[in-house]
Amino acid sequence: MRKLMRDFSTVKRVVIKIGTNTLARDGGVDSGYVESVARQVAELLQSGRQVVIVTSGAIGMGAGQLAMKGPVKGMKMRQACAAIGQPLLMQEYRRAFAAQGITVAQVLLTAEVLNHRKTYLNLRNSIDTLLNLSVVPVLNENDSVSTEEIGTAFGDNDRLSALVASKIDADLLIMLSDVDALYDKNPREHPDAKPISTVHEITADLLAHAGSAGSRYATGGMKTKLAAARIASNAGCRMVLANGRAENVIAAIMAGQPIGTVFLPSRKLSSRQRWILNSAAAGTIRIDAGAVAALRNHKSLLPSGIVAVEGSFGKGAVVMINDQAKAVTGIGSEQIKALAGKHSNQIKSLLGPGHRGEVAVADDIVFIE
Repeated sequence: MRKLMRDFSTVKRVVIKIGTNTLARDGGVDSGYVESVARQVAELLQSGRQVVIVTSGAIGMGAGQLAMKGPVKGMKMRQACAAIGQPLLMQEYRRAFAAQGITVAQVLLTAEVLNHRKTYLNLRNSIDTLLNLSVVPVLNENDSVSTEEIGTAFGDNDRLSALVASKIDADLLIMLSDVDALYDKNPREHPDAKPISTVHEITADLLAHAGSAGSRYATGGMKTKLAAARIASNAGCRMVLANGRAENVIAAIMAGQPIGTVFLPSRKLSSRQRWILNSAAAGTIRIDAGAVAALRNHKSLLPSGIVAVEGSFGKGAVVMINDQAKAVTGIGSEQIKALAGKHSNQIKSLLGPGHRGEVAVADDIVFIE
């Protein structure tokens, strides 16, 4: 059974996330390391697999170019460092992959791209086209123009990599970090901490043991990696967390060697369900216990069970249902407020003909594990 958990022989599409601390050396990119990644990715492509890379490091590279000391503080300065560092980062990827005869493509993302269904589908089609051309997309958060505080739009590139893996139907997410694995205790505080080889479920205990973020330029910690593993799990995608500096680490993982921690899927959601679950909520609809029970039985959300509406949103928005689920609404917030607590047959008289009786249909409601 253990061998089957790490049998990646049938994997066709792989997302590889590379952290800042793994990439960096003396305030810049470790060219030799990127060359090693390129060689291993070339082997994957030769075996018929498709590869997407999610890279961190732009802010750190920009800070290094400016010879800055200590953490980069303030959104404007971090945006400036990202703008300086991103082309330096891509220059390294292009050079290393070109030596292997591989073309790379830069794809910069903001949270808004993934939160809106149309732009998300456009992104997915674009990545599919690049992969079919045997091009390796190199993705990063577009920190230089992000409208949100950097590090919160996606919750670090750990979460971004899992969202990408989820949305392009990847079979495997490889997260290369400066840690060897997930441990049963914080290894920095407990010398007797032991690595966990396999995780079947991300429990509250695991989250409690996760350390905090904290390095000179990196923003991700173990909590963000566990959050990423949960996103990947919902997509039916396995994730392996391993030390990115281990020798030929990508090839070793693909060969099934017992390194790092493998996180196994808990449920398989459709592409649309995953988009709903991972999109930012525009507001919240509060419902009573009876309505919750009905939704658990795959029923649609009806106005009669609604007790309150929080926020302002239009038809088609993704919203929270209490703190338990997310859904796509069939009508806007002001209309929902007018209908709250009323029977479905009153909708036509209140809103006019042509309006459906459901606030959200069953297929567009996804519970959060």
